[in-house]
Amino acid sequence: MPTVPAGGFEGVLAHPERLEEEASPPYPQRVPTRIVLAEDQYLVREGLRRLLETRDDLEVASVCGDLDSLFTTVEAEQPDVVVTDIRMPPGNSDEGIQAATRLRESNPEVGVVVLSQYAVPTYVLALMEGGCERRAYLLKERVNDLDQLVAAINTVAEGGSVFDPKVVEALVAENARSEESPLNELTPRERDVLREMAEGKNNAAIAEALVLTERSVEKVIHSIFLKLGLRWETTIHKRVKAVVLYLAESN
Repeated sequence: MPTVPAGGFEGVLAHPERLEEEASPPYPQRVPTRIVLAEDQYLVREGLRRLLETRDDLEVASVCGDLDSLFTTVEAEQPDVVVTDIRMPPGNSDEGIQAATRLRESNPEVGVVVLSQYAVPTYVLALMEGGCERRAYLLKERVNDLDQLVAAINTVAEGGSVFDPKVVEALVAENARSEESPLNELTPRERDVLREMAEGKNNAAIAEALVLTERSVEKVIHSIFLKLGLRWETTIHKRVKAVVLYLAESN
């Protein structure tokens, strides 16, 4: 209940704006992240829409079921994030990747979360071709854990990137099969840190996940880059791109 400002009720009558100022909340309310959802299967689309609408911090601005309508909807709604299936009409091939590529040029401020059934490294590389900022690649099974999907949406909305751990594992396993791969020179600890890096985590998040100090993480990362012949990158996005591209170079 607002208090009566200085000057009593006469002051309120003379200056009604003072009461409005007193009644205003001390902190501005967070604006929900606006989402456009693209999925061609009706039941999946509606189920996912209803899940996302349970969150107060998210707003599903619109839904669509094919690539062309996705572009039209993005222009009309100007969302913060697009959540899209990887395959949908007209070609049912890699429309989610195509959307992310085109939006990189037309709407660079829009984040894109690609949902896929496939832990295929080539899809991830295509998604990252123009940069990994504001991009995420998640397997559809992650939808069962709404918190993981919401975390990915928030991350790309803020300019970050997320890659599904199973895709990262596939990249690492594929390259480790090569006897000449410099990955064979990495210690178990360095492999652990490398996987966390490829998931888009910063040094603090890696330290927390592996129960290390941030200083220790920095030293391990420096060692990884030396062994892999990669130059030091100052941002998490360039760092993730360099590592994942290197891991998948023989794909």
